[in-house]
Amino acid sequence: KDARALLMPLFGSVALVFFVACVNVAGLFVARGLQRHREYAMRAALGASRLRLFRQLLTESGVLSMVSAVAGMGVAAAVVVLFKALGGQAVPRADAVHVGWPVFAFGCASALLAALVAGLLPALRASSLQHSHRLRGTRSTAGRTERRLLAAIATVQIVCTVALLAGAVLLIRTASNLAGVRPGYATENVLAVTVTSVTPNSFKAFHTQVLARVAALPGVVRTAFVWGLPLTGNKWMGTLELVAASGASPGDQLSLPMRSVTPDYFPLMEIRVVDGRLFLPTDNADSPPVVVVNQALAKRYFLNESPLGRQMQFAGDPKRRLEIVGIVEDTRTESLSEQPGPEIYLPFWQSGAFSKHLVLRAGGDPRALAGAVRREVHAVDPTAAVEHVTTMAQIRRESVATRTFAMRLLVGFSVLATTLALVGIYGVLSLSVGSRMKEIAVRKAIGAQHLDILRLILSEGCRMIVVGVFIGALVAVLLGRALENYLFGVTTADPASLAVAGVVFAVAALGASLVPAARAARSDLPSALHQD
Repeated sequence: KDARALLMPLFGSVALVFFVACVNVAGLFVARGLQRHREYAMRAALGASRLRLFRQLLTESGVLSMVSAVAGMGVAAAVVVLFKALGGQAVPRADAVHVGWPVFAFGCASALLAALVAGLLPALRASSLQHSHRLRGTRSTAGRTERRLLAAIATVQIVCTVALLAGAVLLIRTASNLAGVRPGYATENVLAVTVTSVTPNSFKAFHTQVLARVAALPGVVRTAFVWGLPLTGNKWMGTLELVAASGASPGDQLSLPMRSVTPDYFPLMEIRVVDGRLFLPTDNADSPPVVVVNQALAKRYFLNESPLGRQMQFAGDPKRRLEIVGIVEDTRTESLSEQPGPEIYLPFWQSGAFSKHLVLRAGGDPRALAGAVRREVHAVDPTAAVEHVTTMAQIRRESVATRTFAMRLLVGFSVLATTLALVGIYGVLSLSVGSRMKEIAVRKAIGAQHLDILRLILSEGCRMIVVGVFIGALVAVLLGRALENYLFGVTTADPASLAVAGVVFAVAALGASLVPAARAARSDLPSALHQD
């Protein structure tokens, strides 16, 4: 389910980066076309038709894209290795991902599509212009129409890039918020091992012996068995009825998650008792059934009354009533991003489980005890299956692996899109400056200073940046809906995240604009007036 949920932001990010790359190349082609008008005019004078010019530019973009596709396949192989490193925990069967012929064919098809998208606009532009006037004089100065076209192309790049950057900032803040969440239980120095046993000994004999032997190991502080370890998705959903509860009518059936634990589970996980008592070793099959509830259940169904001493029963089994003997603090057992809901804990000796987790708290690194724990379990029952040896810290990381992977993915695409956009802005402004050298020379001849020329070019770049960042922030709010399932502690329209994305890109884009602006300000007046 989580892997399928990744598809929307993944494909959306790829589509945006693909579009930014196409727009980038299209902008460079258009800007380059400003310096090739005389070539187009000469070809037209020699008999080249508009269709021929159109085919020429599309062919140029097609050859460029295919060469890039072949080189890109080599890069893709390295990217797949990085993808596995970043998404191995979040994407099932990530180890089976590789670059084969289907991927190569898809890459070539995408390259041809990119050639069509990137080359169509400049090809239409070049084939539709009147070229006769281009044969007179020297190099043409970029007119207002051409500059507006280049500015529009660069602005589209900025819009897409800012949207990606905003999404990356939202996910970075989400990861930071999740890292600061206190789940209500300890995750450090806790080892968890899945134990499945069909022992010829009695149920309690096997588990008590395992607990005793593991607790005797050097470095072990506490041990416990639990069915329903937090963040693993394990739990029973039981249908129960509360007897004489203020927040529930008699006969109301409640579907509640149930967990089965041994007495030392709560102190081991550092789950605080709020009222009443925890389970005792004497809470076994021969004693009256008892249950411990969390604060969320007590507040929802007992309002301002104390639930201690009250009873609940399984639906359809009025003879088996469970007495509430304790209340523990709420814990985020399903997900770190979900608020705690009502849940109950049953004594392990009164409701055993076929497969369960053996958990232990260690004085140091719990992973060092994995081998010894396995030996002690097998010493009690050689046929017992001991699997999935991990730590609670690792379980916590895996529970947010999908969000973490989405964050890294979007950050990577954002960096790539930002690089493309900065290259596009630099290239467009640089070629625009090159085509306006006569205009700049004339401005200098009538008294314009270096600072005036610098301000002129930078103002052109600033207009693109301001408009692109503003529209990009609006687009980011709309596209952010695809990330709603991944966000925690922030909204899709979070002002701080949008501001950070806009400022970061604006600063980088101003740096990219400064280089061609400085070159224009330093241009030599005589050579600019006499250039061919």
